[in-house]
Amino acid sequence: MSGLSAVSSVSSVSSELPVLLVLNAGSSSLKFRIYALDGERLEDGLSGQVDGIGAYARLRVTGPDGVRLEDRELQGADAAPDARAALALLVRWLGTRLAGRRIAAIGHRVVHGGPHHAEPVRVDEALLAQLDTLVPLAPLHQPHNLAPIRALATAWPGVPQVACFDTAFHRTQPVEAETFALPLTYRDAGVRRYGFHGLSYDSIARRLPAVSPAAAAGRTIVAHLGAGVSMCALQGGRSVATTMGFTALDGCIMGTRCGSLDPGVVLWLARECGLAIDAIERLLYRESGLLGLSGISADMRVLLASDAPTARLAIDCFTYRIAREAGSLVSALGGLDALVFTAGIGEHSAPIRAEICARLAWLGIELDPEANAAGGPRLTRPGSPTSAWRIPTDEERRIAELTVETLGASRA
Repeated sequence: MSGLSAVSSVSSVSSELPVLLVLNAGSSSLKFRIYALDGERLEDGLSGQVDGIGAYARLRVTGPDGVRLEDRELQGADAAPDARAALALLVRWLGTRLAGRRIAAIGHRVVHGGPHHAEPVRVDEALLAQLDTLVPLAPLHQPHNLAPIRALATAWPGVPQVACFDTAFHRTQPVEAETFALPLTYRDAGVRRYGFHGLSYDSIARRLPAVSPAAAAGRTIVAHLGAGVSMCALQGGRSVATTMGFTALDGCIMGTRCGSLDPGVVLWLARECGLAIDAIERLLYRESGLLGLSGISADMRVLLASDAPTARLAIDCFTYRIAREAGSLVSALGGLDALVFTAGIGEHSAPIRAEICARLAWLGIELDPEANAAGGPRLTRPGSPTSAWRIPTDEERRIAELTVETLGASRA
């Protein structure tokens, strides 16, 4: 059977609605959300994550009413020293928690879809083999995105799984935006600007009409500021340019990633410092960004609380690069009507929002300090020529919606 009619039962008897499971897997965290599925209507259920994987892993679970149901360190038989162990633990926990419920489908965030996937797709072995070839383009993410798909196919065979790609949203970019100035044989081989965080941008684009119809219809920059950082230029809700490129290293300064870097630096690291490819990869992905600049932490909250000069340097470089990249996106849009902040730092750090808006005041962004401190959603004064907003992203719900749409289409 295909589509949502292909349902697997965790136990033999259940009169409740079937559930749709969403997994958003990373290297140090494994997020999940459960939705009750009434036809094609989604009802919020449990959400949670295993975080601190490899260090002090914790399981946190929240009910649909926001009440914390679990918050415990994972020790002993439940220890999660690595992503594989965390996944096995979560599969066991979900199997127990969902006993008696039918699992209609599972949706996954997959960071890289390559040049061939502009839409979500139901998973099969051929797709997984294709996605494995993209691991070098997203080494921090892709392996962790694919591992749960394989594990759940074994745990719950027959349950349809859907891969939703972070790169898909940016396939609307014009060819000049995604093409590097290399011989075209490399572009034909897949070397192009893909862009990432697409599920987040898709979520914001769908929510924006209810928050600001003018911003939704016009020229808007969305700043996804978290451990990973990127920005996207939206024209009428469609991606026309973004700061990340071939990999998730490009563009803005991130928690541990360097952002834009003269490619000559990589040659210098190899030739003059004698660094091997693996060492360079570790440096650029895991030892740079806010952590490398500050020598203290990749966590913006820690840096804001610090009086160390290197912490201030890291913050200044972070906001400067965002403002500079924003200028590039304004050029791609031919002007700017609105700026939207989202993701961990964007949603929760009023000081960082204020510093970025101050650097972009030349665009007509007149910040309202009280509104910014209160978290908006509108952050600018009435009459500000360019508006600024704080809008929480909801990647998990968007994955759930896309999973339902994809399986419904495959069933039709």
